[in-house]
Amino acid sequence: MIQTERLLLRAWRESDRDPFYRMNADPEVMRYFPAVLSRQESDALVDRVEGQWAQRGFTFYAAELREGGDFIGFIGISVPLFEAPFTPCVETGWRLAKAYWGRGLATEGARQVLHHAFSELGLTEIVAFTVPANRPSRRVMEKIGMTHDPADDFDHPRLPEGHPLRRHVLYRVRKVGMASGQAAGDWPPNAPGNPRN
Repeated sequence: MIQTERLLLRAWRESDRDPFYRMNADPEVMRYFPAVLSRQESDALVDRVEGQWAQRGFTFYAAELREGGDFIGFIGISVPLFEAPFTPCVETGWRLAKAYWGRGLATEGARQVLHHAFSELGLTEIVAFTVPANRPSRRVMEKIGMTHDPADDFDHPRLPEGHPLRRHVLYRVRKVGMASGQAAGDWPPNAPGNPRN
């Protein structure tokens, strides 16, 4: 379990599946994805993230408010299942129910996930990606110290040519002390020796 001031990032529970499905059926939550998810598709996603935790020791964790215990979505890290110029890799990602937008919760949780990934899991680079128009998620990526190089942008291989969501932007962050270039930020952002300070 990963804790922040306001969040618990934890293992999934059966009781999470109903609110998770309602999120995934919300057109606003899924605005930057190809389609809303059916109940079967939503449950299959939970099964996949649970399987990844069992296999790799990390996943997109269920996110819960420490005060009140509300399930609000997921925040975590995962290994993408598609091939692209930057894979294999570990990505960070989040998806929150609309009622919890605009509170800084994704940023708070994602920042702590990066700390966990670099300091406890020994990972050296994390990526994130989304469609160019998804400014809210891009702002989170920037707030947690990730940087974007347009040369890294890519067409998502799971979407057909001509699909309006096919083009994606890629962000990166690397642990301080690792070889890094201008294409990636350094973690933590305020570390001594970080050239961006």
